[in-house]
Amino acid sequence: MKRKIKRYIDCYVPITTCNLRCSYCYVAQQGLFKQAVPHFEHSAKEIRQALSVQKLGGVCVLNLCAGGETLIAEEVIAIIRELLEEGHFVGVVTNGLLAHRFDELAAFPKELLDHLFIKFSFHYLELKRLNVFDVYFSNIKKMQKAGASFTVEMTPCDEEIPLISEIKQVCMENLGALCHVTIARSDIDPDQRIPHLSKYDFETYKTIWSIFHSDLFDFKASIFYQHRDEFCYAGDWTFYVNLGTGDATQCYCGKKIGNIFDNEPLHFEAIGKKCTQAHCYNGHSWLAFGDIPNLKTPTYAQMRNRITETGEEWLKPAVKDAFATKLCHTNRRYSLWRRYKVDHPSPSKE
Repeated sequence: MKRKIKRYIDCYVPITTCNLRCSYCYVAQQGLFKQAVPHFEHSAKEIRQALSVQKLGGVCVLNLCAGGETLIAEEVIAIIRELLEEGHFVGVVTNGLLAHRFDELAAFPKELLDHLFIKFSFHYLELKRLNVFDVYFSNIKKMQKAGASFTVEMTPCDEEIPLISEIKQVCMENLGALCHVTIARSDIDPDQRIPHLSKYDFETYKTIWSIFHSDLFDFKASIFYQHRDEFCYAGDWTFYVNLGTGDATQCYCGKKIGNIFDNEPLHFEAIGKKCTQAHCYNGHSWLAFGDIPNLKTPTYAQMRNRITETGEEWLKPAVKDAFATKLCHTNRRYSLWRRYKVDHPSPSKE
């Protein structure tokens, strides 16, 4: 049965520790690799309660992503299970190397695995340096066999350009399809332009990496460097939350809409036309789910799926349906008056 998705929530897992050393990673850019695995202040059950279907208004898609390796902390497995048991669809971003964690995930009941999505980051140079391709692809096959959905996504860097043919061959031999490609970006740009991370100009960069025929890359490239000035429903239909502190904000920018661990309800309110980001660099999720309803975009399912040479799909039916959601179909658009009030707030009284 197709489930109606109420919201998409990007959940930051407060971990910067990682078992890889990718040059393009912002953890590397900021020198955070040696930070210890943190202690979670809230239990998995408390996080489930804080993100309950009742509190969020319905079943949601929750994306769990750490600054480092998401699965490096043992508590994360329990968090994933609790959120799945709550009825949500849960995505997990991982480098795919911690085999014991995937053993734990693969042992989940089938009804939970039907709602689980794994984004396997394809850090090609590190996998090659460490000679762990067999571990990586074995974990993908393990989750696929268990019944979870997945995708494989590479962050393209200049050092990989001479290896493109080799990378494509490895993908076809092990996946039966090419990996998806995202856009490497600099998170330490002093002017906050959030530029792509390459010695090549953006047009050349797009030409080089478009050879992977990735809907993800093509869409991100089409919106990169474009500031959004349309009315955006981030803050209501979608939001960003830190699972460590519980603080929830409209997006990566915008105002705080509450704390998920408080007893008070979240104050959902669209950011409207007040986005301060240089561009929607992760619009493959926010915009694909329809935060700007009149903007024509592919679905999130199209960004994540691939059909293999044998006709198999990376996304299983339940996840594919959930990821094909446009949130304007499960939420009400604001009236003209409400939109005006969002974009022209009354001055706060001292």
